[in-house]
Amino acid sequence: MSAVRQVVRNATLFDSASGRLLPHTTLVIDGDRISAVTQEPIQVDDAKPIDAAGRVVVPGLIDAHVHVVAASHDLVSMALQPPSLVGAQSSQIMRDMLRRGFTTVRDAAGADYGLQEAVARGLYEGPRLFIAGFPISQTGGHADMRPKGVRTSGMFCSCAGLGLMGAIADGVGEVRRAVREQVRTGANHIKIMAGGGISSPSDPLEGTQFSIDELQAAVEEAEAANLYALAHAYSPRAVSRAVKAGVRSIEHGNLIDEATARLMKQHGTYYVPTLATYAALAVEGARLGWSPEMLEKLRQVQDRGIEAVRLAQAEGVPMAFGTDLLGHMHNQQNGEFLLRAAAQTPVQILQGATIVAARLMRQESHIGQLVPGAFADLLIVDGDPTQDAAVLANPAKAIQVLMQGGRVVV
Repeated sequence: MSAVRQVVRNATLFDSASGRLLPHTTLVIDGDRISAVTQEPIQVDDAKPIDAAGRVVVPGLIDAHVHVVAASHDLVSMALQPPSLVGAQSSQIMRDMLRRGFTTVRDAAGADYGLQEAVARGLYEGPRLFIAGFPISQTGGHADMRPKGVRTSGMFCSCAGLGLMGAIADGVGEVRRAVREQVRTGANHIKIMAGGGISSPSDPLEGTQFSIDELQAAVEEAEAANLYALAHAYSPRAVSRAVKAGVRSIEHGNLIDEATARLMKQHGTYYVPTLATYAALAVEGARLGWSPEMLEKLRQVQDRGIEAVRLAQAEGVPMAFGTDLLGHMHNQQNGEFLLRAAAQTPVQILQGATIVAARLMRQESHIGQLVPGAFADLLIVDGDPTQDAAVLANPAKAIQVLMQGGRVVV
């Protein structure tokens, strides 16, 4: 990272914790961290100046549900590709994510330690990367991507790819071992499939997956390693079981009802809706060859997605920004800002993509807000994203300066 001292003057700072704009702010950056933030006149010697000219300055954005290795929507075929090829494709996906303003992402299964290390060393340009490794799935669960009729078995996927195929585990002992294996290989969080999904071939969307004992075992093993578990789930029943088992976040959750949202609030569970992927697949699904059963499941969750966000917002459930896009649809990542505008204010959406996501990841002292000690991840934008969600939906137009860890990228 850069060791250069920099000063950003005349900033209208977005205080993500309070949701307020602070005009006439100066930020001092030493190396990759912010050393001072003030609205008072300050003399800074030997610093490279950046004049924000009154523009809004926001923390670097965080997408809390991505799959950076998902270069294709065909997860089975992609998993058979050599890891070197998957890594090369992922480098382009990550570079584009960064330039859309996302300086940190939480990979919800697929990326491995090697990709994370490549970004950290500057070999690949991309967001700061937090990884889950393999998703944990029961036999026939959402991450068991074997086609119907295929009877190969084994606890861990033997594919050549980087992890979108699941670690298959049945019973408390296997679940514990599967989680421990992800911890051993460098996971920052544990992904568990607690209910049915759209893209998997054999599981009903509203079904539940894993026993309560298995879910609790996954959470316990994650917490034993000072990590946390996130759960893929759609239906009220699947979400409620995962929440009661102690997962930290629910991914997708399109079918939740008011009682489920209230339960999430009571347990302090975070919610990561991913509206962008359903909007993209509604246009692309049939063309991509999805089966009628998969398209029907897609229709069910797309119709209910924004209502789930409304319910969670009304109950005060903390909501982080997530997208879950695949293949060529990654370029619709910033469309999530517009999709959520029907249920959240621009400030709430922006907080979800900054401080709320950072708190979910237990990284709020490092990312998600522009405070002393945090990484110097920031965007200087044209327009006011606290008043208009469309501003950050068009990053090529809005972002005038993009800084990650003190390095000016754009």
